[in-house]
Amino acid sequence: MTEASDKAGAIDVLVVDDDFMVARVHRAFVERVEPFRVVGTAHTGEQAVEAVDELRPDLVLLDLYLPDLFGLDVIPRLRAAGHDCDVMVISAATEADTVRGAVRRGVVDYLLKPFDFEDLRLRLERYAAQRGRLLTAVVRGQADVDRVLADAFVPAPAHTLPKGMSVETAELVERALREADGTLSATECAALTGVSRVSARRYLEHFHGTGSAQVSLRYGATGRPERRYAWRA
Repeated sequence: MTEASDKAGAIDVLVVDDDFMVARVHRAFVERVEPFRVVGTAHTGEQAVEAVDELRPDLVLLDLYLPDLFGLDVIPRLRAAGHDCDVMVISAATEADTVRGAVRRGVVDYLLKPFDFEDLRLRLERYAAQRGRLLTAVVRGQADVDRVLADAFVPAPAHTLPKGMSVETAELVERALREADGTLSATECAALTGVSRVSARRYLEHFHGTGSAQVSLRYGATGRPERRYAWRA
């Protein structure tokens, strides 16, 4: 992380994707989330290595299907060059070996394409919270070491809410999900809880991001599929 980003409190991000339009969309998504800022984009593995060397980002959003290198092969090259930036994989790759390989290489998260803004926002906010705890950790003994490791590898608990979200509203949405006969859409959840559809969607996506709720898609005759949520038993 650069001294400038340290002072500003920003988290600098490099977006890596072989598709120029997809990279542009991901860049726009990231720049909507505080305190993240995109410092560059790359479209090949070689470009990614060169960009990290030049820009020194804190976080790399890494596609795996690059034209010259498999994305996971970029990570050891970054480490060999002395870069300790974090890596979040963003890919359509669902093979178990690929996911295991990503975990072995120390990625901080693995997000499957296609996804929408809320999917990425929740993961970025979780990453920022974990990063903040790691940067401020004080180690005096084994208990502190255990706590640091837990912060690094275990997702934030469901009761930890991002900034701007209230415990009272989260409890309303959770109760609606638990008591629902089947799944709920954001519109249905809003009607049950009395909050706006946008707020209901944000809380529902928060529970999805923390693993407390699962999402299914309902396809209609036209338009985008409807996201439906259910509480995990």
